[in-house]
Amino acid sequence: MKTFQGRVVTPGTAKAEAVVTRNGFNTLASLQKPLQFGDKTAKCGDQNNPDLFGKPMAGKALCLPQTIGSTTGGLVLYCACAMERQPACMLFSNHIDSLAAAGAILADVWLDNISMPVVDCLGDEFLNYVKDGMTVTIKENGVVVVE
Repeated sequence: MKTFQGRVVTPGTAKAEAVVTRNGFNTLASLQKPLQFGDKTAKCGDQNNPDLFGKPMAGKALCLPQTIGSTTGGLVLYCACAMERQPACMLFSNHIDSLAAAGAILADVWLDNISMPVVDCLGDEFLNYVKDGMTVTIKENGVVVVE
């Protein structure tokens, strides 16, 4: 078990199984098909991300360095939350980018009863430590416990 301190982007607590990518997360490529065709498990559709391709992301602790890709990324993330197909939480080793932050913050503010805590600045050590299937717990103050 190891503990990491990050910066809270959107508040909340969560406990979920980790899915991990060490590549940039293309929000549109990853979530377009599940949102468009009704996949409630939100299997990653980004063939260019071998860490996540084909893996369910809904309800998981999505651990990533940063998001990449289209300017639609924030809207896609917001839509995933609105359709209740979002990860349980998003945990960034780096600083969150403005598009992902916009989507997460808008979902937090505009959607009732939808939670997707987001913590960034967890560091390279976090991303090197966490593995698929590990249990991740997020506390209100940005503390992330990986076991």
